[in-house]
Parts: sequence; C-alpha cells; structure tokens
Amino acid sequence: MEVFLTIIFFTIFWAAVAKYGPILFTKQPHDDLVRCIFVLTAVVCWLFWLCCYLAQLNPLLGPKLNGNTIRIIASSWGNPIKEG
Repeated sequence: MEVFLTIIFFTIFWAAVAKYGPILFTKQPHDDLVRCIFVLTAVVCWLFWLCCYLAQLNPLLGPKLNGNTIRIIASSWGNPIKEG
C-alpha cells in the first residue's frame, strides 16, 4: 500500500512542477522555451525517480522461501530452528 502512495505522491509532485512551474516565469520573451524546459525537466526527473524506486523494490521485499528451505539454510549456517 505504501508503495502506491509513494508513487502517487511523487507523480502529483512532478505533475505540479510541470504545470505550475512555467507560471512563475510568465511574460518572458522565450515563454514557450521556458514551458518546454519545465515540462521536460519534470518528466525526466519523475522517470529517473520511478526507475530508481522500482529497482529497489525487489531487494527490499526479500525472497519468498517456504519453511523447508528456511530450515535447510538455517541448518547449513549453523543456526538450527527450534520447534515450538
């Protein structure tokens, strides 16, 4: 659940940068260029953040092991699991 909330939060943040960033620089001679720069910056930063965030999800979730595999690994490492 927190994964989706984080993605939604940063998506809204970068969408706000793309939408409201050019408003800070209105009435400039190169208005279209400034708007393009803000939109491209927001899209590229969001995409970079999303790729880095999603790449870290797999190691953070950890492997899915069944109970028998966990007992075998614990035994081979010298830490047998006590029943009960």
